[in-house]
Amino acid sequence: MRSVDKIVFASTNRNKWNEYNDLLKPLTQLKLVMADEMIRNADKIGLVETHNSYLDNAIAKARLVNQGCHHPSLGDDSGLEVDALSNRPGVRSRRYAIPKSGQSQDQANIEKILNELKGRPFEARKARFITSLALVIDGILIHANGVLEGRIAEAPMGEGGFGYDSVFVPEGKTVTLAQISMRNKNELSHRSRAIHALLKEINAKGIILAKP
Repeated sequence: MRSVDKIVFASTNRNKWNEYNDLLKPLTQLKLVMADEMIRNADKIGLVETHNSYLDNAIAKARLVNQGCHHPSLGDDSGLEVDALSNRPGVRSRRYAIPKSGQSQDQANIEKILNELKGRPFEARKARFITSLALVIDGILIHANGVLEGRIAEAPMGEGGFGYDSVFVPEGKTVTLAQISMRNKNELSHRSRAIHALLKEINAKGIILAKP
């Protein structure tokens, strides 16, 4: 059986790395390192996000980094789908809006979503976060998905998280992802569900991760 103690995260998004690192810590001693620690021009990874599905984008990133450093590489792609917007922004979630002067990308994205849903009651704001993960190791591709259902709030609430967290209320909750602790978020998030599904697939392939 192949034993793995280090995986390269095919992204330069430190917020995502923090979440995945926190998710993996209780499950394994696997070391998750950022792509910019292993390859040059890691900032170009996002340029391969040209596909029309989360999984294809995740695979493209994982393969790119794996080819660049020859270490097991983990790619991810996530998005927000809103029923009332015909599942937009979807795979274009990261750069959904064009920021105004002084606005961050996240602020611009949230402003656009809220404007498009203006006047709709909370019940009509059904949405979901979707994450696809792809691990490339020794020529083998392993992948998994995670989904978190919820609704879009009428205004941003909370200071935690990133992306659309401040306007996403998980199913069964009354607060946004930005209003709960990282520990609680990691117990229910789409990324948490994707990680657990991926670990099952890894185990099924006979690959052993470093364990406590």
